Amino acid sequence: MIVVGGEALVDLVPDPSTMDGELGPLLPRLGGGPYNVAVAAGRLGAPVAFLSRISTDHFGDALLDRLHASGVDVRLLQRGDEPTTLAVVGLGADGSARYSFHVEGTADRLVTDPGPLPDGTEAVSLGTLSLVLEPGASVYEAVLRREAARGLLTVLDPNVRPVLIGDPAGYRARFASWLPDVGLLKVSEEDARWLAGAAPGADVLAVLRDWQQAGPVAIVLTRGGDGLVALTGAGEVVEVPGVPVDVVDTIGAGDTVQGALLAWLHRHGALARDAVRALDAAAWRDALGFACAAAAVTCSRAGAEPPFAAELAAAPAATER
Repeated sequence: MIVVGGEALVDLVPDPSTMDGELGPLLPRLGGGPYNVAVAAGRLGAPVAFLSRISTDHFGDALLDRLHASGVDVRLLQRGDEPTTLAVVGLGADGSARYSFHVEGTADRLVTDPGPLPDGTEAVSLGTLSLVLEPGASVYEAVLRREAARGLLTVLDPNVRPVLIGDPAGYRARFASWLPDVGLLKVSEEDARWLAGAAPGADVLAVLRDWQQAGPVAIVLTRGGDGLVALTGAGEVVEVPGVPVDVVDTIGAGDTVQGALLAWLHRHGALARDAVRALDAAAWRDALGFACAAAAVTCSRAGAEPPFAAELAAAPAATER
């Protein structure tokens, strides 16, 4: 089983029919980086459980219902009377998203440590706001370190939201301290440069190689529509192009990549550090192609709406990689 830990929230997304220059209605879409990862992995057939705390409000009930519908195990889910975190989304002309957050006193920040994860857990995936907002951030950090010490594959997507990071230098140092406990790191080009404090034109690959020396056996870099890159356990660089798609928005695309990679690793019996280290270039091309195809489906839909396995199998892009 894969355990995905982190926040669940509601994205408030502008109605696409709103006229330019006008303030239109905001449509609620269920989301949150780790929540989307769990949903994507579950829909793609992986045995996945979600570790979080969600509200008992209407949004929380909807979040829970979607987990059930996506095949996600909720035994580790906690509930609380606090409100659901809200993210107000602004969309660019290319479908790219920017966010402002309403996080004070929300349920997901108050998650408690469940102790060692259940028997049969092979991997734990963490990331996004849950590793920034206290007191929950320290809980998830403790889970990361404990489960890495127990030998589980630990997977991290920092998915940085700078607007919520009051001390960038402190967060960068904290990120660096996690690397020895991370087996697989997934990061976007933009986040890699931010985390490294690098200039826009800096060599991202050099940054990844430095990070790999600190702990992760492999690193996956997302490049938006330009596709994915893997720095493998053997130090090889494997690239696959993006899948062409009419983009509605990019909400949840990176999370779908993460969930799809977890599902691929499960399907191929590779949910362990040594197994990830041993993946050759051909295996990585297949894994990245699968993740690109899944993310393309998500980008073709409004909000974070990852595909089910049957939908992905039926998509031409998934068979032409």
